[in-house]
Amino acid sequence: MQHPSLDDFLRLHKDLLTPGPVAMIFAEDPVEIASTLDHHLRAGFRTVLFFAPREIPLPEDFTETVHHILFDTRRPGAVQSAVNSVIEAAPGAWLYYCFNAEYLFFPFCETRNVRELLAFHTEERRDAMLTYVIDLYAPNLAQTPNAVDLSDAMLDRSGYFALAREDAANHYHPKDRQLDFYGGLRWRFEEHVPVDRRKIDRISLFRAKPGLRLRPDHTFSDEEYNTYSCPWHHNLTAVVASFRVAKALKRNPGSSHEIQSFMWHNSVPFGWNSQQLMDLGLMEPGQWF
Repeated sequence: MQHPSLDDFLRLHKDLLTPGPVAMIFAEDPVEIASTLDHHLRAGFRTVLFFAPREIPLPEDFTETVHHILFDTRRPGAVQSAVNSVIEAAPGAWLYYCFNAEYLFFPFCETRNVRELLAFHTEERRDAMLTYVIDLYAPNLAQTPNAVDLSDAMLDRSGYFALAREDAANHYHPKDRQLDFYGGLRWRFEEHVPVDRRKIDRISLFRAKPGLRLRPDHTFSDEEYNTYSCPWHHNLTAVVASFRVAKALKRNPGSSHEIQSFMWHNSVPFGWNSQQLMDLGLMEPGQWF
């Protein structure tokens, strides 16, 4: 079903948001639209919203299962604005957002769905879940110039690190249970990535509430939402496996000709399963067994 604007969708179908969880998928280009939608429908989201400009169509197979919202995803601040509008419209609902050619993985996702994941997280009195955006890339850029290859995707098995997140309002002391995470292509090719876009942490899964706002750096106005765990034990974390940075580095003229390959000695094939990501220490099952 197509909607001419987000305002139109919220006016007519706001009731579809409240059961949750809701996935918001923002298309920046036509790459892997179908696989992204299919992955998140299979994950168990009750409602999937597809935001895309008119020139990026919704694949026909999804016209009955996905709400297509005409939206200029390339406008500065557009994604932040859309997410905040949905937050205002759906207090209490669990929400998720990502871009095309990105895929959510969480512990045991092969046998459990996202509704079970969030039910457990809610029982632990958590209203947000930290996700790490882990870069995927094609092994052969000569054969796959746009760097996207689902059948032979690679990822970095190491090179990830965290730094204390300083609080400017508190004499730059570290914020409680908050870290800035780095690694992947943004770290290895940092000379081509603006400083404010080098972090790989994103609060992709969160519970809407009145007054909550998503900020431009993928953090929220409520600082507890930005923490990686509660004070008393480790909580669940998840991964967004993403071709987004690889696509951008090969699309942008300033980096495309300088990068002949993304491969290095720590590149390994991505198995498209949660166990590999847990074995690499890229997500945390917490107390969920």
